[in-house]
Amino acid sequence: MQIPKFSAAEEPALTVHTEFLAIILMRKIIILAFIAAPLAFVSAEQLIPTADGTSWQYQMTQEAGEGLRLSNLTPDADGKVQLLVTYRINGATNIDGKDLLKFEMHRDGVVTNTDLLTVNEHGIICSARIDQDGEMTKLDPPQIMVAAPLQTGTSWDFNGDVAGTKVHQHYGVIGEQDITVPAGKFRAFQIRGVQTSRNPVTIDRWFVKGTGIVKDVTTTRSENGDLLRRISLELKERPKVAARPQVKSAASTKLTVTVSKEVAGQGTAQFGPDTEKIYARWGGHDLRPEAKIRVVWIAENIGDIAPPNYTIDEASTLAGASYAHGIFTLSRPDEGWVPGDYRVEFYLDDALAGTVKLKLMK
Repeated sequence: MQIPKFSAAEEPALTVHTEFLAIILMRKIIILAFIAAPLAFVSAEQLIPTADGTSWQYQMTQEAGEGLRLSNLTPDADGKVQLLVTYRINGATNIDGKDLLKFEMHRDGVVTNTDLLTVNEHGIICSARIDQDGEMTKLDPPQIMVAAPLQTGTSWDFNGDVAGTKVHQHYGVIGEQDITVPAGKFRAFQIRGVQTSRNPVTIDRWFVKGTGIVKDVTTTRSENGDLLRRISLELKERPKVAARPQVKSAASTKLTVTVSKEVAGQGTAQFGPDTEKIYARWGGHDLRPEAKIRVVWIAENIGDIAPPNYTIDEASTLAGASYAHGIFTLSRPDEGWVPGDYRVEFYLDDALAGTVKLKLMK
């Protein structure tokens, strides 16, 4: 069997020259490959589930101190903002030689931040964070979110540098208690965290082994003790593997994307069996130096050949200028396209910048 590869033959200047492997015909091999993926994190299953796609949905409540406002959010009659948020494991990435889980926070259709985590016999540890604009901040040293073994009396400190700011936090496991949240009743460990610099912050966290955080209350105060902001999370549904929520593009204003049968011209959403090449095209403006452009080819539904929303492959390049464009070109395999529903996701510095859905016809 031949595997189709991207070709650079017809690509214009500043075009991506890379391979984008479409392994959509490897029926049994595909299934075996994706089953093996989570094994690197098996040792930490007793803390939280780590399967790709595992999702936690929370009811978030935000409130601000007197005279303060929570950005452009509209409060209710009590002056609080109520939102549904989802935390989800979206695969893993390798940073400085370490495989890290990508723990995304979805709020109102936007990935507001992504924690890059290690989950092992030492606990749950955050090595870096990616903000809404795709900018990564490494934590030096990595921050322990939950220490293992998790038991009453366990304590730990974080003394580190976050984006040039010195931060000191102390955490301790106060004890176990019953707690009821929308997802049900749990026996949880209560963890208390106190930050003394930069601003005084108190974190109260209720954690259940095998489930994760069921409640979290973070309170930020001014130096004189006045309330600045309080954010509460309560687990609404028990964790489960679920599809990634639809995401509004935080980076879409800087990147335009299309797929087409042609190098230039109008984009299209349907491709016949005789289509020789599919061009995944992007154009960017006001990009940072060496901005990373990544494209992911996903089979949403191709029958029993692969599971739904299966990631076939991905490729990436660096933009050579603040205004740049490029094309990823996928050639038809000798055995023909596998018909079904697909999508191509374009990322700018790891922030989703656009999604194009397409159908390969019989």
